[in-house]
Amino acid sequence: MREALRQARKGLGRTSPNPAVGAVIVREGEIEARGYHHRAGHPHAEVEALRKIGGKAQGSTLYVTLEPCNHFGRTPPCTEAILKSGIQRVVAGMKDPNPEVSGGGCEFLRKNGVEVDTGVMESECLRLNEGYLKFVAHKRPFVMVKSALTIDGWTATSTGDSKWITNERSRQFAHVLRNRVDALMVGVGTVLADDPFLTTRLKRGQGKDPLRIVVDTNLRIPRDAKVLNHKSTAQTLLVTGAHIPPENLKRYQKKGVSMLSCPLKGGRIDLGALMDILGERSVMTLMGEGGASIIGSMLRERLIDKFLIFTAPKLMGGDDGVSMASGPGAKGMDDCLRLSDLEVRRFGEDILTVGYPDYG
Repeated sequence: MREALRQARKGLGRTSPNPAVGAVIVREGEIEARGYHHRAGHPHAEVEALRKIGGKAQGSTLYVTLEPCNHFGRTPPCTEAILKSGIQRVVAGMKDPNPEVSGGGCEFLRKNGVEVDTGVMESECLRLNEGYLKFVAHKRPFVMVKSALTIDGWTATSTGDSKWITNERSRQFAHVLRNRVDALMVGVGTVLADDPFLTTRLKRGQGKDPLRIVVDTNLRIPRDAKVLNHKSTAQTLLVTGAHIPPENLKRYQKKGVSMLSCPLKGGRIDLGALMDILGERSVMTLMGEGGASIIGSMLRERLIDKFLIFTAPKLMGGDDGVSMASGPGAKGMDDCLRLSDLEVRRFGEDILTVGYPDYG
């Protein structure tokens, strides 16, 4: 199952609206074939693994991170391929949480003589597909927020300088994270301050660029901003208020750039409504990278599902820096938002804290 999970991770950020799934076929203690789901409409992990051995796996065991499907979608049911192959036993990490199909694949296989076990490394399988779990339950993206802080809690100096708080290893891992999500979102303030490309830059150029979303209520982004002028095949989506005149929007229309007019809330983009729209567009996982205004708004509206906070051993040494989130915060320590299920990693001298907000 660990190997099946390793295979599944290869599909993260590429399979929406499907989950990332990995499969391993084992016979007499030896791995015969591996497979993973590459993207929606392509063969599922089980079928890909079976194709590598000609579809024949008599007496073998299939380890798969998610319950095999038993319905026709863009591809035929995996259960039919499993029965045809002669697989004797299926070990599934977790059942499919989709209420329309949950349990159907396992039950079908059992009725047709296949031994089925579930729940092996279930917590790891659930965590792998936390985006899919949120998406099938609420039809909204699973929202992560990544931020980098000095050890005394600032994301930039009073002049807006933030390059670089963290070290090269931390920044490289940030690109690994970009590679695994469907969309990356920033506020226009980040574009004005840093003029980023918001692309994925991994070694050997193997990364996938996510959809880049710029939340820009009043359309302040410069037309020569790097995020609007790129060679990437991924789109940049400019989210503006519905009050922007059509003739102004037309000035930004070009290849690789699309526009979205969104309702306002308190004079700013209604981020909850935006999440609904992105869910309708099959954006399953989204990572926010700032700035302080948009992170503060997302916090207060309880839209964030996961935090990834890098801390570097640097002191700003003052009280005039830029915080991770702006706007009104907790009045007392008992009102602070707590993070649970913590994971802590080191990247050289930097520390990454990963946690899930407990909104209560």
